[in-house]
Amino acid sequence: MQSGKKVTLAMDTSSSPLLLALEKDGKSYAVRRKGIKQEKLLFPALHALLAKAGAELNDIERIFLIRGPGRFTGIRISLTFASMMQYLNQTEVRGSTLFEAVRFQTLASRQFQTWQKQNPTGVLAVVLHAFREEYFLQIFDSPNASPAWLSREALLERLAASQRPLFVAGNDKNGAPLNALLPTVYPLADPKTCRLQPRKLLAMAQDKTWNKDALEPLYLKPARFELIKPL
Repeated sequence: MQSGKKVTLAMDTSSSPLLLALEKDGKSYAVRRKGIKQEKLLFPALHALLAKAGAELNDIERIFLIRGPGRFTGIRISLTFASMMQYLNQTEVRGSTLFEAVRFQTLASRQFQTWQKQNPTGVLAVVLHAFREEYFLQIFDSPNASPAWLSREALLERLAASQRPLFVAGNDKNGAPLNALLPTVYPLADPKTCRLQPRKLLAMAQDKTWNKDALEPLYLKPARFELIKPL
């Protein structure tokens, strides 16, 4: 049964912590849950969030999701949930990569805007810890910039090879700042800017730009079974 109130839900299940943000009647609510078993965390967290907002599952008219990169299983969980809601509830689905979400937040920061004025040819690079000594990277130096999955050494080489000044946003292991990973030559975004912000995700949810490829996952690193070579 619907309460008659329309709701926007933003979600990131790509890694820990799981993040859900909800907007109803101009008010926003959010919840984070640590752990990598998002399949067990999602529905209890969503139920609590809907109850707090006085809404029902069927009230969700739009979902905005992070479609990767991250854990293979984690990414699939939000995509499967959104697909189900789209089919059963005619819920509109929008989505972006984690790179794009961090970029959206960073471009809005005064720190980056000040740096951009001083470095008009400079560009943003988003670095995200993947697994062990591996990282995800996207340098936004062209409209067709492609993300990459790199070792620590390859990451540093790729950044050093840039012909343009770089401002770097992102995080290291366990969400730590990038200070220990990168040389001091790179200006770094404030850690708060790099952490997904519920209200920023909800703002992105209002933009039809993110309709394209909303349910297309970005894995970058193959799942473990894909790395096993056949005998």
